Amino acid sequence: MTHTCAELFQGMECTIIGNGDEEVTGLSFRSDAVEPGDMFFCIVGNVVDGHSFAQDAIDRGATSLVVQRKVYLADATDVAEVVVADSRKAMAHAAVSFYDHPSADFSLVGITGTNGKTTTTYLVEHIASVAGNRCGVIGTVGNKIAGRMEHSEHTTPESPDLQKLFARMRDSGCTVVAMEVSSHALDLQRTWGTDFAVTAFTNLTQDHLDYHHTFDDYFEAKALLFSRAYPARRVINIDSSWGRELLRRATEAGDEVITTGFASMAQIHPVDIAYEATRTCVTLEVRGAKVDVVYPLVGRFNVENVMTAFGCALALGIPTDVIVDALATMPAVPGRLEQVDAGVDAPVTVYVDYAHTPDALTKAIASIQELSGGRTIVVFGCGGNRDAGKRPIMGAAALAADFAVVTSDNPRHEDPQAIIDDIVAGMDADGAFIVEPDRRAAIAAAIAEARPGDAILLAGKGHEDYQLVGDAVLDFDDRKVAAEELVRAFGETETN
Repeated sequence: MTHTCAELFQGMECTIIGNGDEEVTGLSFRSDAVEPGDMFFCIVGNVVDGHSFAQDAIDRGATSLVVQRKVYLADATDVAEVVVADSRKAMAHAAVSFYDHPSADFSLVGITGTNGKTTTTYLVEHIASVAGNRCGVIGTVGNKIAGRMEHSEHTTPESPDLQKLFARMRDSGCTVVAMEVSSHALDLQRTWGTDFAVTAFTNLTQDHLDYHHTFDDYFEAKALLFSRAYPARRVINIDSSWGRELLRRATEAGDEVITTGFASMAQIHPVDIAYEATRTCVTLEVRGAKVDVVYPLVGRFNVENVMTAFGCALALGIPTDVIVDALATMPAVPGRLEQVDAGVDAPVTVYVDYAHTPDALTKAIASIQELSGGRTIVVFGCGGNRDAGKRPIMGAAALAADFAVVTSDNPRHEDPQAIIDDIVAGMDADGAFIVEPDRRAAIAAAIAEARPGDAILLAGKGHEDYQLVGDAVLDFDDRKVAAEELVRAFGETETN
């Protein structure tokens, strides 16, 4: 696949210095990944400036550079330079062109919000598959192409990687793709030039303020997906003021909107809900009609996710009866209120969930309390080198459980005890909690604390099978560790 330098930038204001007919055989934004014939994008970041790596890229075979200012390099007279105002947006534009605009060849559903993105993408994928579509998924757990799972580095990949992934999905015959769209990706132009059939908003609660700094900035990053830059049918949860503001903007723009929420003013809202241990039974009002839905996911927050996915499916043109039938056979979502099966007759139940924000932790605890007749015990921590402001709020949220164990999450390059101290600062000194920095020992302590009939929530890491400590990536999966500790505590009971 090749394009000329000039072809990649058709429709974008730029100045090409040198040979615009230079063939480009690949796109790169890391100089150490450049191959001969590549175009190298000099991205101006918060920490490093890609212009400083231009010479290294040329030495490795780059034949063209995309820059925000002209660079003067030795022995590079045959290297074309494309001068642009924003190298990130230019990279996204070029990536769309290089891979022949792949998102135009399938129906792309983009889902944004603080919580619920992963589950909602999986719901949309399942519904669309049952409706006869070949599907793709892009998100936190990984990328899936027609059922084949692949590892992912980011919730939303950098634009060249994203468009390459779209092209693979197109070439694999995908007709519907559901993707998580992060606020970082929108702010950093990773999705620029992408065609969306549907964009959906789940909710907005505190997270990523280390990057966005203010709630308003965080919201405006999410709101980009509902701007004129991304025309689409909209699905908006209007339970929050943020959702209602998006609805106001979408209505003003003349967009087609489906609203969801617990409020009766939403086009899709619940009339009656029955929570059970392994399923939820809901009567939804869908645009004025009552619809009975039964699905094997649990918790109040999954009612929100189901309503959002229902709206997305309707926006895709999938009939209501097909949606209802599909929801009845929805498989479990990895690390989202996932029950641990240790293969032993344990008198306690353990759930693993990705809840890593105060709102998500509050909702996960409430969901467990609705399912359990006994006490609720939560094991949780906070990630290092991330939004430190939410740590004491997470601590306060955890006190909704009957007992809490504060432990390490992914400390990265921070002192685990310092992170724990930040969390505990938000907890009442007389609260029912203990501190155990070692996560395995914390899980074991929770199991030891539990009485028959109690439920344990392991929060924060969900599907992750690793723990980030300094530069090390340690083998650690809450589901696996919990199963091992359950066997250690109760395994002999079953064999006697």
